[in-house]
Amino acid sequence: MIVIPQQLIDSHEDESPEWLAALPTQLDEYLTRWDLTRTDDFQNGAASLTVPVVRRDGTAAMLKLQPRNDESESEALALRTWSPDDVVTVLEDDPATAALLLERLRPATLNDVPDHVEATRILAELMARLIVVPAPPEVRTLEDIATEMVEEAADLKLDDPADQRLADRYAAQLRELIPESGDRLLHWDLHYGNVLAADRQPWLVIDPKPLAGDPAFELFQVLHNRWDDLVATGNLEQAIRDRFDLMLDVTAIDRDRAHAWTAARVLQNILWEEELDPTYRTIALALRL
Repeated sequence: MIVIPQQLIDSHEDESPEWLAALPTQLDEYLTRWDLTRTDDFQNGAASLTVPVVRRDGTAAMLKLQPRNDESESEALALRTWSPDDVVTVLEDDPATAALLLERLRPATLNDVPDHVEATRILAELMARLIVVPAPPEVRTLEDIATEMVEEAADLKLDDPADQRLADRYAAQLRELIPESGDRLLHWDLHYGNVLAADRQPWLVIDPKPLAGDPAFELFQVLHNRWDDLVATGNLEQAIRDRFDLMLDVTAIDRDRAHAWTAARVLQNILWEEELDPTYRTIALALRL
């Protein structure tokens, strides 16, 4: 029997208790089905269990087990749609469970690049190549996500009147954006920790939450990750603007749409948390959203 990591339990015990209970059996099933041998301890984030394995031919790989949901069901499809020069390779997948066998990458991420500006440029260059790819018709749409957000925002009641006014304004802006929500294949969670070092390319993208939409929706994750590096500049708001400008320069994303969709991402987090996180408030102020 395996010992399920506590972080995974905390993340899934309410929403996916059946998946957690079946995880030991599922692991054994895929080790057998895909003829894999475990080689190291489990690795996990909040969403999935990843297991270092070796295939029968000696190829090192990672077995990824996760609940099948709106975020995971199109992961293999997205990774196979983008250029293999930019993303991790899918070796095997099971659409019924969203289980994946992926190429083994190095453990280093863009969080390990000492210069956060260099790391941002690398990420922006990857993003620029991903966001020009049309989304397959099977992928869920930003239009649907945005419509749900506007509906939820109508019932939002925040304790802080200033935050409520901000959320109301962002919801009104988002309502205007919905008819032109875009059709490019988006990652939705493209930050420094989801770009890993590799042998066949310097860096490869992992762990998409695929979405069909406007590329400007992708920028928000970059703005609040590696936050300590922004603080360390001594001028936090200017550092946020500089990072935002670098992303726009490299990706050629329209500035007005970038502001509008970044405001929508702030609204999305308000809806999730039912409050405005101080970090996101600082981003909103710095960009004058």
